[in-house]
Amino acid sequence: METVEILGYIFALIAGLGIGIVVGRFLLRNLLKQQEIAAQNKVKKILKDAENNAEILKKNKLLEAKEKFLQLKAEHEQEVNAKNNSINQRDNTIKQKEQSVNQRTENLHKKEQELDKVKANLEKQTDLALKKQDEVEVLKNQHLKQLESIAGLSAEEAKDQLVENLKQEARTQAMMQVKDIVDEAKLTASKEAKKVVIQTIQRTATEAAIENSVSIFHIESDEIKGRVIGREGRNIRALEAATGIEIIVDDTPEAIILSGFDPVRREIARLALHRLVTDGRIHPARIEEIVAKTKKQIEDEIIEIGERTVIDLGIHGLHPELIRMVGRMRYRSSYGQNLLHHSREVANFCATMAAELGLNAKLAKRAGLLHDIGKVPDDNPELPHAILGMQLAEKYKEHPEVCNAIGAHHDEIEMTSLISPIVQACDAISGARPGARREVVESYIKRLKDLEELALSYPGVEKTFAIQAGRELRVVVESERVTDAQAELLAADISTRIQTEMTYPGQIKVTVIRETRSVAFAK
Repeated sequence: METVEILGYIFALIAGLGIGIVVGRFLLRNLLKQQEIAAQNKVKKILKDAENNAEILKKNKLLEAKEKFLQLKAEHEQEVNAKNNSINQRDNTIKQKEQSVNQRTENLHKKEQELDKVKANLEKQTDLALKKQDEVEVLKNQHLKQLESIAGLSAEEAKDQLVENLKQEARTQAMMQVKDIVDEAKLTASKEAKKVVIQTIQRTATEAAIENSVSIFHIESDEIKGRVIGREGRNIRALEAATGIEIIVDDTPEAIILSGFDPVRREIARLALHRLVTDGRIHPARIEEIVAKTKKQIEDEIIEIGERTVIDLGIHGLHPELIRMVGRMRYRSSYGQNLLHHSREVANFCATMAAELGLNAKLAKRAGLLHDIGKVPDDNPELPHAILGMQLAEKYKEHPEVCNAIGAHHDEIEMTSLISPIVQACDAISGARPGARREVVESYIKRLKDLEELALSYPGVEKTFAIQAGRELRVVVESERVTDAQAELLAADISTRIQTEMTYPGQIKVTVIRETRSVAFAK
């Protein structure tokens, strides 16, 4: 009984499964059909949308293509029109030029015809003038022959006689007038001129300042001499090379001699040596440093001396460069006479004499101070010092009368003002005092300067120093431009030029110095 029930359950289960399978397949088939229908509808929709989008894109592209075509067409038409306009303008210009050329050609033809007519008229008039000239010449000759026959003299003889008579008469009258003028000037001016000159000399203090070419540097003890000399004389050589002054350390007790023709160099060497001895550190590097500082100090002192001089003399408005040159006069001499003292003296002479004569005393004093300014420029051009001084005064806007007085005080140019002869006379008064000047010193200094300038004219020469009273010339060259072999040739060439171009006593030793330095800094 139980077996039959189990089998029934089994059959019922199998039947249910079969029915479920059939129903499931039916439902699955219906679901798949629905999905397929939905997919087909979706695909159709996508295709339709794609077709719509493609149509829109197609229309847009067509529109863009049409716009681009129209734009290119317009640009092309515009370019063609511009070219056509340019061609038309060129054609018009060419036509205008052709018309202008044709017009000018016609004008030239007309002018040529007119010129031909004028030429023909001139030729006719020239022929008539020549005929008339011949007739006049014949009549003139006939008239001269008649006059010569009447006077008994030829035309040339009569003319010469008349000219000679006129010359003799004019010469006689001129000599008489000159004599009268000279006599009158002597009578009226001699006393006044003597009075003015004497009063000027009496009212101005004079001082005779003869300079030499040697300075003495005093030291406390002879032990310092060894330190100044240095090992194997290196300190003295460095000092001489830096200053251009000869240092003489001889048996003179507690003294070192500084020898050189340039007072500025001697003063630099003296001050530098004083600083070195006071400081105690004496070696080549320190010497170069001290000499450089001393040069700067001397330049400042030169400016101070110039300013003090113009203040003492009451001169205002002088250019700073002229003030510096006035200060440099302190270290220059003229025939052994200190140039600054000489110029101050001449300035005072000029002011006094101009005041006595009723002229502008301030301008006269200014001209007197600056009359020898051409002796102290930094460079030495081949010009007389009076002309150079006049050019400097003109450059720095001095008064024309001052410039003329400077240039004319040695008669290099013509005097155009009354101040000029006053400056010339006062310069002669200052220089003519007994003991004021010494001709030998001036010629000696000029020879030493010529020596240095001769060596400086060579390329590659950096500095030159004439030492030992002009018996030795030291030439410092640039090591980058002059080799050792060229230095030897340079020494021989300079010595040959000195022999042929200069006059000097004894012999001159030429020493060419070529030095190479390598500098580095440890940091």
